[in-house]
Amino acid sequence: MATDDQIRESQRAAWTQLSSGWRKWELAIMQQLGPVAESMIEQMGGGDGTRHLDIASGTGEPGLTFARRWPGSQVVLTDLVPEMLDIATQRAQVDGLTNVEAVVCSADALPFDDDSFDTISVRFGYMFFPDPARATAELRRVISPGGRLCAAVWTRPDENPWITVIMDAISAEVPTPPPAPDAPGIFRFAEPGSVGALFHQAALGDISEWDVGVQLVAPSPEQYWQMMGEHVSPAAVALAGMDEAARQRVRARTIAGLQAFDGSGAVRVPGVARCIVATK
Repeated sequence: MATDDQIRESQRAAWTQLSSGWRKWELAIMQQLGPVAESMIEQMGGGDGTRHLDIASGTGEPGLTFARRWPGSQVVLTDLVPEMLDIATQRAQVDGLTNVEAVVCSADALPFDDDSFDTISVRFGYMFFPDPARATAELRRVISPGGRLCAAVWTRPDENPWITVIMDAISAEVPTPPPAPDAPGIFRFAEPGSVGALFHQAALGDISEWDVGVQLVAPSPEQYWQMMGEHVSPAAVALAGMDEAARQRVRARTIAGLQAFDGSGAVRVPGVARCIVATK
């Protein structure tokens, strides 16, 4: 069994390689995930003077949206991968944001004092934490009394064809056993109440959760194939280990699987995220 440090190093290596894909497909990714960011921010609240921490920021969301909405706030973006945060910093500079800083760190070892932040967001990071309970305790430590912590995770695979179309095609080529229930993975916290249980264990209160629908839009099936192989970690890792013939078979299955979502000149593949908020 891999240690927490080994898991982090593997994740860092994978996401470093994917950083160029996130830059390339930034517009489509932001359009797909934007509704989740908006819903999280609405529930957390904020305003000028708010100190906000964004965990697993990647290329900067939802922290940059928070910073744009309240220019008088202070926003700290964190991630394991410097290359991803470099993109976030460049986006902040292009938008003229002066209330944003970036810090490379792990969610379970934050370099901040107790009670440092009023709000914390974790959009699609929880399912990859090596030790989610330890990370939750650390998040509680750095949030101020009365502060709000909000996370987002993906719901069940059958509700998220945006990724299962390609992953099912990959599995047909290279069958893989399902991951252990507590292992890092995209659907690790798909069940209702699973993240809320971690919040409750960490003595956070006023816990509630709700679902947010999303849609991944690509101009064509071919562009969906390119996009998913260049920015989605499990797909990219699996495809990298195949020879070209196997990749082409997966491509053909993927494009065939998109037929149900191909119309009006674009591919529109739905998904569902679950947001969970709690108060210290």
